[in-house]
Amino acid sequence: MQNPILTIPELSIAFSSGENKRTVLNHFNLSLRRGECVGLVGESGSGKTLSALSILQLLPQAARVSRESQIIFRDQNLLDLSEKQMRHVRGKHIGMIFQDAMSALNPVLTIGQQLTETIRLHLLLNSRESKARALSLLEQVGIAEPLRCYQSYPHELSGGMRQRAMIAIAVCAEPSIIIADEPTTALDVTIQAQVLDLLNRLKKEKQCALLFIGHDLSVVSQMADDITVLKQGEMIEQASAHVFFQHPKEEYSQQLLNAVLKNTPRKTNEQKTENVLSVDHLKMYFFVRTGILKRVKYSVKAVDDVSFAIKKGETLALVGESGSGKTTTAKAILQLIKNTDGNVVFLNKNLNQLSRKKLREMRSNMQIIFQDPYSALNPRMMVFDSLCEGLLIQKKVRNKKEALPIIDDILKQVELPLDFKWRYPHEFSGGQRQRICIARALTLSPQLLILDEPTSALDVTTQKQILDLLEKIQNEKNISYLLITHNISVVAFMAHRVAVMKEGKIIETGGVADVLQSPQHEYTKQLLHSTPTPSNFSTKEDN
Repeated sequence: MQNPILTIPELSIAFSSGENKRTVLNHFNLSLRRGECVGLVGESGSGKTLSALSILQLLPQAARVSRESQIIFRDQNLLDLSEKQMRHVRGKHIGMIFQDAMSALNPVLTIGQQLTETIRLHLLLNSRESKARALSLLEQVGIAEPLRCYQSYPHELSGGMRQRAMIAIAVCAEPSIIIADEPTTALDVTIQAQVLDLLNRLKKEKQCALLFIGHDLSVVSQMADDITVLKQGEMIEQASAHVFFQHPKEEYSQQLLNAVLKNTPRKTNEQKTENVLSVDHLKMYFFVRTGILKRVKYSVKAVDDVSFAIKKGETLALVGESGSGKTTTAKAILQLIKNTDGNVVFLNKNLNQLSRKKLREMRSNMQIIFQDPYSALNPRMMVFDSLCEGLLIQKKVRNKKEALPIIDDILKQVELPLDFKWRYPHEFSGGQRQRICIARALTLSPQLLILDEPTSALDVTTQKQILDLLEKIQNEKNISYLLITHNISVVAFMAHRVAVMKEGKIIETGGVADVLQSPQHEYTKQLLHSTPTPSNFSTKEDN
């Protein structure tokens, strides 16, 4: 066995606040070898990202690394290097793909400027060569229009495109170590497959070492040679990937594997008759104007002649790649953007024909749960204020005192302690915040919930809890769901029917079992083929 390129014989990290000291990573150790991948798995808050940030000395100010800690790279302890010395290590020798592309990218520089800056600094290429390499990298990570992406600012790109651009920046100098922190969280399955293939090729062809942090064990199983399991800052298990996924030793490891969703449909198509929502020939065009007279140069058909219906108590899953029009369709349904053509009929009323006042009243019956529970809640408002805001705006209650019993009842429904209502969002974990977002959506007793990637930011155990909660709420209240997702396992778990979108059009629709097990359209087959499968796992249910 070859010698490791990076070794962490000991790493302990604590957070200090005044006289209080809390250990968040305890006696962590790790070895990375060229051409191999170590998968770092565990629930949110287990210390995975902290261990990765410590390698690049990017820990928050409150973090304190123990004196005994060592991170050995090329015979020197990275913890002893100055900030100036670390700048020559970051990017050139060790690249990092961050989970949140929006906060990791510089908002005032174009993607091209950020790419060429790294290329010119570390590879010493001229402007023309740097641009050519940058465009090639953007194409390699699956961006269809590399020049447009090169010229765009981060806010002008979709979440999936931002993530791919950040991956291009991380690998542009061909570092010997790549740290990938949830690199495919915001990506659809086909782009995810392309990115994983790119990382695998870099690992094999360039013989770089890869530290892959992930909560999707189906993805980790495709990438990792060895697995390290963390729980609350403690190392629970270290094993080869084959041994871990077939015969995990620790009970916690088995719990993680049991929480992974299967791709097998579990819902039946019950006969329901009453439509809650009907979308008929919906079109959403964005017109691009140029020149002094601002004439229309061309139009982007984000949603192009889309029709579907959702029955009472039914879940329709809308699946497809990033940029296929899923979220734009949801915004048009909610009338957050005005559709170009077509009708949205909700509870037998055409929303396009309602006055602003009537539309506001109707909105209490349809709510949305956003993808990111961190940005969906106002950090300056207590949970109670966030939950009763809708009740006050819709005049369901006269004051906050009247809202109190309603809020308590909602918190019980989402299985949160009643005293949580007096706390602020930053005091909660990701799973707890998502439960609060669900509670906020339920306060107005909606008949339709739009779920926009409701679990993509959550680890596997928390994801399973949230999906179980949503299913329980649907069964109890007979709510209809429009589920927007790129996760086929979530579709199999939650949906009754599936509609597949591609380039603004619905290309296939049907019962979840029919579409997932016998897809008719070639694009649907491609989506399913790109989906990681957990079939190679050994769980208690299989034994």
